[in-house]
Amino acid sequence: MKEILLAFITGLIVGIVFAAFKLPIPAPPAFAGVAGIIGIYFGFKIMAWVGPMLPEFFK
Repeated sequence: MKEILLAFITGLIVGIVFAAFKLPIPAPPAFAGVAGIIGIYFGFKIMAWVGPMLPEFFK
């Protein structure tokens, strides 16, 4: 939980700094981009879970 809170606070600070200097946001500007990042994370986790059950070709 501490890691999540620190990541959120860091993101908040970076967002404030970028807005203060009128720079483009360093993250996906739409929810679709955020959903893509979440999909990548879950895809990685699923592969780590089922990977040992797959043939050597997929490892």
